[in-house]
Amino acid sequence: MTSPHLTSQDLPSVTGAWREEDPVGSRRFADVGDVALESGSVLPDVRLAYETWGTPGAPAVLVLHALTGDSHVVGPTGPGHPSPGWWDTLVGPGLPIDTDRFLVVCANILGGCQGSTGPASLAPDGRAWGSRFPDLTVRDQVAAEALLADALGIERWYAVVGGSAGGMRGLEWAVGHPSRVERLFLLATSAQASAEQLALSSVQQAAITTDPHFHGGDYYAERRGPTNGLDLARRVAHVAYRSEAELQQRFGREREPDGRFSVASYLEHHGTKLTRRFDAGSYLTLTRAMDSHDVGRDRGGVPAALARVTARAVVAGIDSDRLYPLHQQQELADLLPGADGLDVVHSVHGHDGFLVEQEQVGALARRALDPSPPVP
Repeated sequence: MTSPHLTSQDLPSVTGAWREEDPVGSRRFADVGDVALESGSVLPDVRLAYETWGTPGAPAVLVLHALTGDSHVVGPTGPGHPSPGWWDTLVGPGLPIDTDRFLVVCANILGGCQGSTGPASLAPDGRAWGSRFPDLTVRDQVAAEALLADALGIERWYAVVGGSAGGMRGLEWAVGHPSRVERLFLLATSAQASAEQLALSSVQQAAITTDPHFHGGDYYAERRGPTNGLDLARRVAHVAYRSEAELQQRFGREREPDGRFSVASYLEHHGTKLTRRFDAGSYLTLTRAMDSHDVGRDRGGVPAALARVTARAVVAGIDSDRLYPLHQQQELADLLPGADGLDVVHSVHGHDGFLVEQEQVGALARRALDPSPPVP
């Protein structure tokens, strides 16, 4: 019923972040310069790690990963890539996001830990940013991605695609840069973070900051980092990512041979697994950025902000998603001028359905990227 446990020998003692001495893998890097932040401060010398598939010069599609994803949308595990591509069946030759037709780009998010500038990265003084890394907003992350697009010579995206936190950035792209987004495909996301999402985020953040090895965020030169706190944060998140029905069907009240409930063992597996490839400081930075999400902030409210969008839009939600419930996607479908109703993905897997239900999601992606005009 559960995956094998990772042992303590499998886990990093400080951080699972990609480091300069690690294999590059399929990554490329773009030095996009200084990024002016919403706070008024400037993050200097920003670098974004990214990957591309398809033919340069073809219409470009921007794929935006979720909270703990990275630029490795397609490809196997291997040196530099601890996890396989997270949308392997959607991106590729002849697949819904067809690399025979498009140049597909995915960047590791600003504040992340898989090659882009984040808390584990070296600051200009040669030390890890740590606690000095500034708070970011979703708009700041999109500002960095716009600089990447400029560096790649991409003036306008044929489509911007994203689910969950990636959908937040996709929406910000379409609202903040309407002339640069022709099509939009949003999955399991919202116009603004809800009170419940903020509440769950606060518990995850507290799990990290109260870890005795957090050291105020400056743990990178220590012998141990807040990996236990990151583990616990992931367990809390994973409960919200799956549905009650799925957990009941898969685990019920079954126990492991050691007496633990199987569902607790399952959560432990996912918590320890994340610590192998992620950084606690990035988890804080990225969840706080998600907390900032509100497309209506300083734009006259959500309806006024969404009215700016000129992109043709496909909006989809997961019927069992308790973290981003369907009414949040219904709001987007109702208010985006280029949307044609809400599409519902049927799944027992909850919020993670946008990653798991690849046949249904693939069909929606094909429609979102269809060059023909929508049927009136």
